[in-house]
Amino acid sequence: MRTCEEPRPPNGQSPIALAAGQSEYGFAEKVVEGMFIVVNSITIKIHSKAFHASFELWQLQGYSVNPNWQQSDLRLTRITDPQRGEVLTFKELTWQTLRIEADATDNGDQDPVTTPLRLITNQGRIQISLKRRTKDCNVMASKLMLLLDDLLWVLTDSQLKAMMKYAESLSEAMEKSAQQRKSLAPESVQTTPPPPSTQQQSRSQPFGVSPNASSIGQYFDKHDVKESSYHLLISRLDLHICDDSHTRESGTLKHGMLGGAMQLTFRRMAFDYYPFHRAGDACKHWVRYSEAMETRGQWAKKLVSEFQSKTEKL
Repeated sequence: MRTCEEPRPPNGQSPIALAAGQSEYGFAEKVVEGMFIVVNSITIKIHSKAFHASFELWQLQGYSVNPNWQQSDLRLTRITDPQRGEVLTFKELTWQTLRIEADATDNGDQDPVTTPLRLITNQGRIQISLKRRTKDCNVMASKLMLLLDDLLWVLTDSQLKAMMKYAESLSEAMEKSAQQRKSLAPESVQTTPPPPSTQQQSRSQPFGVSPNASSIGQYFDKHDVKESSYHLLISRLDLHICDDSHTRESGTLKHGMLGGAMQLTFRRMAFDYYPFHRAGDACKHWVRYSEAMETRGQWAKKLVSEFQSKTEKL
């Protein structure tokens, strides 16, 4: 993989549907989604202007699950609502070992002497929820959760500085990509018709349609992906930061120069990122929603209204 200076255009319709000669969610999509994938080892190499990195995975498995993240009948791994014209699918990826390594490139803006960044983790998993339109298979929203168990990471101060520079070099490309997604997000939201009420569904249902359409809509609402989001959950993280300045200055430790160290332990550390959430919108569908967020929501709405009033005056 290689980072792009400018983001590429969206992929468009599903290649699976186009290859099967269909334009909507159908049999070909269901067959591909039902596959159980097992890969003994996989290596992903990423090249950037400032650094190059590699991801190595062992014993990778990918399969479909039900909304409770359990393997079951494939018919229970998707929720289709004909009234909305949307379908929810649930996937899970697991692996035994993950190794990440990053190092500065020769022609990058990094320091000439850098320490490669390495991280080795034990088993983990990724849970993916997708919401797509049935008429063209376009992804409307997605939810990705990265779950890791106990993680031990030893970092030197030079590696920590290098990691910050790597993140800084990617920030520009990520910002451009985020701007592209935000510019396309309102269009997808506007083209999606709002879900009809239960009374409208009962009126519009023709003779012979199953009367459990309302129950399907309620089940769909329970597991619906309201907006795209990314989540990281680490059960326990032991972070060791060591000072290696003396090793870079000279090969031997000078008299009176001692390195320091710091140990940080985090339990159940979680990160939640909602890139398309608008200021003042409801947060009840968030993963870790609490009543304290209602006060924050009122505060955000007040700021938005004040900003809009000032903009109208100008």
